[in-house]
Parts: sequence; C-alpha cells; structure tokens
Amino acid sequence: MADDEIDLGRLFGLLIDHKWWIIGITTLFAVIGVAYALLATPDYRADALVQVEEKAGMSNPLEDVRAMLGEEPSTDAQLGILRSRMVLGRAVDHERLDLVVEPTRLPVVGDLLVRLGVERPDFAESSVWAGETLNIGQFQVDSPLTGRAFTLTAGEGGYYSLSLEGQSIGEGEVGKDSTFLDGQVTLRVAEIMAAPGAEFTLIKRSRLAAINDLRSRFSVSQQGSDSGLLDLDLTDAKPERAARVLDAISEIYLTQNIQRQSAEAEQSLDFLVGQEPEIREQLREAENALNAYRTERDSVDLSLETQSILKRLVDLEAQLNELEFTEAEISRRFSPEHPTYSALLDKKQQLVQERERLNERIENLPETQQQVLRRTRDVELNQEIYLQLRNKIQEMKIAKASTVGNVRILDEAVVQPNPVEPKKPLIVVLATLMGGMLSVGIVLVRGLLRHGVESPEQVEEAGLPVYASVPLSDEQHKLVKRVKHRRERHGHDVVSGILAERAPADTSIEALRGLRTSLHFAMLEAGDNRLMITGPSPGIGKSFVSANLAAVCAQGGQRVLMVDADMRKGHLHHAFQGGSECGLSDLLSGKAKWAAVVRDSGIENLSYVARGTAPPNPAELLMNADFTAFLEQASREFDLVIVDTPPVLAVTDAALVGKHCGTSLMVVRFQLNPAKELQIAARRLETAGVTVKGAILNAVERKAATRYGYGYYNYAYR
Repeated sequence: MADDEIDLGRLFGLLIDHKWWIIGITTLFAVIGVAYALLATPDYRADALVQVEEKAGMSNPLEDVRAMLGEEPSTDAQLGILRSRMVLGRAVDHERLDLVVEPTRLPVVGDLLVRLGVERPDFAESSVWAGETLNIGQFQVDSPLTGRAFTLTAGEGGYYSLSLEGQSIGEGEVGKDSTFLDGQVTLRVAEIMAAPGAEFTLIKRSRLAAINDLRSRFSVSQQGSDSGLLDLDLTDAKPERAARVLDAISEIYLTQNIQRQSAEAEQSLDFLVGQEPEIREQLREAENALNAYRTERDSVDLSLETQSILKRLVDLEAQLNELEFTEAEISRRFSPEHPTYSALLDKKQQLVQERERLNERIENLPETQQQVLRRTRDVELNQEIYLQLRNKIQEMKIAKASTVGNVRILDEAVVQPNPVEPKKPLIVVLATLMGGMLSVGIVLVRGLLRHGVESPEQVEEAGLPVYASVPLSDEQHKLVKRVKHRRERHGHDVVSGILAERAPADTSIEALRGLRTSLHFAMLEAGDNRLMITGPSPGIGKSFVSANLAAVCAQGGQRVLMVDADMRKGHLHHAFQGGSECGLSDLLSGKAKWAAVVRDSGIENLSYVARGTAPPNPAELLMNADFTAFLEQASREFDLVIVDTPPVLAVTDAALVGKHCGTSLMVVRFQLNPAKELQIAARRLETAGVTVKGAILNAVERKAATRYGYGYYNYAYR
C-alpha cells in the first residue's frame, strides 16, 4: 500500500484497539457535561404580549392626511422603540438595574447547595445561604469607581463593614446614610437579613452598561407579518426580577405611546388656536367692506349667474383653505420633494387654475356686480373658514382629552416554570458527542501520523527479509518491573531478568527458538560465528532479543557469549544480576583481562561481557586492534558470539562492530519504526561495508488495526 493512501480498514481497527480509551474520554466529557448542567445557574424566561393598533380616526383631525402619507409607524419602528435606550433606560432607572448585589457563595458548588436548600455549614461563615438577603436603599459612587466591586460584610447589632479590593474602607449602620473614601461613595443599607460574617458584592454599573446588559437579555418579535402583536421576552437568573423588569418595559412603552399621541394633539391644537384671531379679523373686515359698498351703491343685489359663480368660487376657496391647513401640517414632516407633498401641491395648483378661470368670468360682469361678488365672496369664505376652524379646535380639544394611544398590553409578564438555560439534556448530549468525536479524532490522527511497520510484509517491502516476528510479552513487562523494584529496594538484583529462564513457554521465547533455527542455516554461509544485533533507534527491545536469543541458544547446547557493545548506555548486566564495571570498555582500554570480563550468567553454557565503565571515546575503542583480538578469541572459545550494539542512526558503533561480524540482524519494533527509517539504517550500514542479513519484527501485538487494515495473521501460540 502506498504511503499516501488511507486504509479505512486500518482506521476502523484503530478505533477498536483504542475502544476503552475512547469510552473513557467520552465518559469523562459526559460527566463534565452533567456537572456543568447541575452547577450552572439556571436562567428563567418571562414573556408578555403587546398589541399595536391603528390610530382611531377622531383622535386627530389630520389622521386622514397621515394615512395618505403613509406616516403610520411600521411594526419594525415599534420593535426599534421597544429596544431603544429611551425605553430600556427608563426600565433600568425604575428597577435600579445599574446596582448589582451578588451574595458570596462557596466556590463551584455554592449555588447548587443553596438551590437544594442545604443549611449553612460551620466552615462557610462568609457564604450567603438561602433566605439571607441584603436590601440597598441607596448606593452612589463617583465616576472613577463605577464598575468596581465592593464587598459588604454583615456585622452584629445592625452594623456592617465595606471594603474595596480587599482593603477595608469603613463601617456603617443599617438604615443610615454612610459615606466612604472622602465622599466618593454614599451607601444606605435598608436591611440586612444574614448571619454575621456573610459577604455581599456591590457593583455600581454605568447606566449605559446596564442598558446594554438588559438589551442582551431582552428580545421582541412580531407574530405574523401584519398582526400588530408583539412578543416580549426577557431572561434572568431571578424569575421574579425577570417578570418585574418586563412589566416595567411594557408599561414604559405604553406610557410613552400615550404621551406621544397627546403631544401631537397638543401641537395641532396650538397651531389651530394661533390661526383663530387672524381668521376672525379677516371675517370682520370682509363684512365691513361688503356693508360699506352696499350702502354706497344703495343695496345692489346679485343676478342668478353671479350667484352661481359666487357659490362655485366659495367652494374653491374653501378647498384651497383646507389644503393650506394640510400643507402646514405636512411641511413640518416632509420636504416639497416628497411624492405625497408633491401630489398635494399639484392638486392645489389645479384648484388655483380653476379659480383663475372663474375670475376671468367675473371680469366680464358689470363693474357693480364684480365688486358685490368679490365682497360677498370674501365674507362667505371667511365665515366658512372661521366655522371650520372653530369645529377643528373643538375636535382637537376632545381628542387631546381622550387620548389613549394605540398600544395595549394583552398579556402581562409571566415567568415560565422551567428554566430556559442551561438546557441540561442538550448539554449532556453535546458534551458526550464532543468527547466521542475528540477521542476518535485523536486516535485517527495518531494512527495517520504514526507510520511504524505493522507486518512482516512491510519490512520486506523495505528490502529486509524477516527472520522472526516476536510477539509482545506481558511476562517480560512484569519481570522487568519486578527486577527494577527489587533492585531499588535491595540495591542489587535478586531475580534473573532473562525471560527464557523464568518463562520458557512464553510465546516470545517460542518465536526466538524459531529464530535460532533460522540462524543456524543462515550462519552456515557466514565466515565466522559472530552475530551482531542492532536497530535503527533506541527503545525497540534490542537488548531483550539479544539476551533471550543467547539464552535460547545456550539451552540448545551451544556455548554462547553475550557481549554488550553499547559502552554508553548498555544495561544487559541488569538482566544477569551483575554490575556494569569490569567489562568491555575496561578490556579494550587495558584495565582488565579476558578472564576478568567474561562472567558466568548463571545459565548453563551462557557467559556474558558487560559494557564496563562508560568511556569518553567508545567509537575509538571499537576501532582498536584489541577489539578484533577480543572477538577472535571469543570465536575460538565459544560456539556463538552475540554482540548487542547501540542504535545505528544514533552513533557509528554498530558500523564498526558489524565489520567484525559475519552476520548482522536489525531489530524493528512493531508500530514504532517506519519503513523509511529501516531503509536509512540499512543504507548507512551498507555504506560502511556491513550487509544486514535480515530483520526481527519485535513486540508484535494482536491488534484490530493490522487485522482489518492489512489482513495479516499475527503469530499466536496456545
């Protein structure tokens, strides 16, 4: 399979292999979700219903004009008014929402215990519990202290103390005004119902901050498209406060609507009353002029034609006068370019043109008839205007007195019985899903990023034949822990660390017996009886394979010498209950002789050489002729010499040792060493003239990832 391909079967197997890890993480997130759902402070929702009606026709005589102009405020405008700072600001002032009084609770679980009705524990003297309250009559702070948290501590005998950021700033008495910080803080506590030592946090927020907070918790929406029904919602941790504040918003909205209607009626009435004296004076002047002319001309009467023209002219003037009133009202709201204003001007222009045509007909009448007609027209027109004005004034007075607005509250604020936040089932489900997805994601990402070989075929594709697949041994893990524990406790080993001796029937030892057989035939072609066991990186079980292979070969009747050539960090001596001193490095540096460094392992036919004292120049020692002489003598006196070396990619020691060994094997750890790493290690040895005979796949596990991904049969012995 190419490196860049994704094996879905392998990914599925990874999930099966890590099922308990996934279940654990998912359960942990579910527990966290349950804990949050229980500990989070619940929020309650209050709702109300408001209706916005169309304005009644008699509330204002100019309503017909406004309807024509489309001036009725839209529902969107009403929504904006409800969320405006004008309405919400008055609600903040009315309910004192700029004052925050929070009781001090036990950390994390305090609110939950109070909701459950748990009584005050003896160790929680500073906490506030159910039924304990603080009533603030007045709390004023200067601007620099706005938003700062003050701590009020209840005392005995009606006294209390006030502190700011842990520093006491004075004491006060319940029911009296007290000043602190040279008058920057004024506080009057109306009542304290709490045990001495109980603490409360006081914060005076700015009015704008309180409005913004209220707006974030307040929502308004319309039912349908043109119903005029508005749903008002408000969430709060205290249900009684939610209902109280929402009622305040509804009442303020209703009040401002009535005030607005009354203000419009007042403006219209003032305008009409201001016009009355002028119209009355014009009527008197017109009557005087007509009477004077009749007297002068000896009571001239109008002909039938002239009377018809007069009647038509008076009607036109009345219509023009009505448009004058309308134009005066419109001009305060719109510019002349507005379409409706422009239409009114066009209608006015038509009436003016018709009046000019009548005036032309009047000019063809006799002079006496013209003068009488004009004076009679002025009188009748002014009488019509004056009567109309008086009627409108009376209507406006009635409208002002009977203004009720076009808003009414259908449903007062009611708090729903169940909290809206937190949504406990949803939180638990989401937390569980998040834990599951996160754990699955981590497993899959690790599986995609980890490219360690998982089968003999992958090793062979890297160019190395596999001589053995050694299963992971649980017994070896237990043995290492037992040896380490007793060594730390007693200062030395009291148990052998060789698995081949302690558990000869273990599956990993059976695999090494198979390796022994393979090596017997492989080393027939070699020029000597020396075997180097190395690996690309540390921590792959190379020393385990070397020591137990040596023990297995010794148990088969061969005389075996195990050499720890890792003079830096070799630890084979631990497995044989010995120390590191007087070993290979001491022999090569001339500090010890052959007889001193070759030790008996306690296993028949098996001897070993420890690493010796850690030298400053291990590579130079391996290049010494003494090392060659040592290996030649070992080959003469033993049937098999196994040399355990440091990792190939870490240091050059393996390349130096490999030149003196006829057979070299590389240990590869299951799911740890990538195939690319094997190729690089083998190429580095080949560059130094060392040919790697094959590989040993160590610590193979029976995992679903390999079973589903590659279909390989993992070795198992029962």
